[in-house]
Amino acid sequence: MKKVPQITAEQAAKFVKDGDVLMVGGFGMTGNPVHLLHALAETDTKNLTYIANNVGEPGLGGGRLLRNGQIAKAIGSFFTSNPEAVAAAQSGSIKFELMPQGTLAEAMRAGGAGIGGFYTPTGAGTVIAEGRETKIINDKTYVFVPGLRANVAFVRAWIADEAGNLVYRMTEQNFNKAMATAADLVIAEVEKIVPVGELDPDHIHTTANYVDYLVQAATRLEDLGSSADISGGAKKVNDSRMVIAERALAELKVGDVVNLGVGIPTLVADLITPAHGIILHTENGMLGVGPSPTSGGAMDYPVNAGKVPVTALPGSSYFDSADSFAMIRGGHIDVAIMGGLQVDASGSLANWAVPGKPLLGVGGAMDLASGAKRLIITMMHTNPDGSSKIVPECTLPLTAKNVVDTIITDLAVFTFDPHLRLVELMPGATIEEVRAKTAAQFSE
Repeated sequence: MKKVPQITAEQAAKFVKDGDVLMVGGFGMTGNPVHLLHALAETDTKNLTYIANNVGEPGLGGGRLLRNGQIAKAIGSFFTSNPEAVAAAQSGSIKFELMPQGTLAEAMRAGGAGIGGFYTPTGAGTVIAEGRETKIINDKTYVFVPGLRANVAFVRAWIADEAGNLVYRMTEQNFNKAMATAADLVIAEVEKIVPVGELDPDHIHTTANYVDYLVQAATRLEDLGSSADISGGAKKVNDSRMVIAERALAELKVGDVVNLGVGIPTLVADLITPAHGIILHTENGMLGVGPSPTSGGAMDYPVNAGKVPVTALPGSSYFDSADSFAMIRGGHIDVAIMGGLQVDASGSLANWAVPGKPLLGVGGAMDLASGAKRLIITMMHTNPDGSSKIVPECTLPLTAKNVVDTIITDLAVFTFDPHLRLVELMPGATIEEVRAKTAAQFSE
């Protein structure tokens, strides 16, 4: 079997030319080819189109290319994790294209498989779908998305053999696996290189025929950014938020496969015990998420969709982002619990953007909102200024239309059957208070 050339990060960086489209693996800084990116940051290469879930963190990974002015356009799902990327996009310093996380992963898988594009229900009826072709299939609106390819892909794997077969570690598959199929030239940064024959063929994630060059580089704690230690993912906790989380937990039943969004939903994870029999899914590629560790970081543990280190329960499994979102769109997630900025009287959700504020990233929200069998929204009943979050019609950019099943706030629980209906008051709340603070009409 042939051997793939082993080169330095500096040599690898020279393969990227001005104006190239560059795919970069990683979810946050986990599974991110940071050494290749930092070598590229030492070159004069510019006018890059940068395709990745996010643009690194400030001064780290793709964030270093951004500071250098080497990125002309970014295509990704969640820029909010790097405030400098948000500022650059909103100021017009770089062009940008936002894609739902599952759509991004599938577009790369399509590009790597020689498929011109695909139709997805994700994003239908939202600003993300504006200007795109739509089609009605089985009475449901689908949005056409072209496949994505790149001139060069920088991916990160844990182990490679000399032939170029790759094995990823824990949640480090994320976008790396699809990207390794979708570029003209693939350079893999790896922790360790072993002789041909040492890897079990059953354990190989990316086969050798996709990989052109190998670069050996060891992961350091400082390469992991905010995921380096559990303290980087501190949660906002207060009595009201915990009451909402406890009530959301009561909606779940034994055997449910559940995805928890950021914010209040993450508090639900800390309340789940083995006796609940609930299986937690995280969209960056894990089923069977356990509690947060007491110490340590992404060197020792997988990370969840909030880029926070978590433990893995017995029977857990890892997979890449494309497979993860296939689970979501395919109806294999029983419940999604998400935060909300607004929910309207028809069950439409807005939870990803506020015009003029430093939020720029839809992440997996659109996929989960439209793909989960049941959607529960947890949020404070009002904004800090006292205005209602439950409104006649959403005025913020939509996440998905007519998808919410249950709303749980610090004041009340509502369902849609099919119209907004109050089913329960939270402890200490009165019906008069709920009516006064709810802009949308509801029944009892």
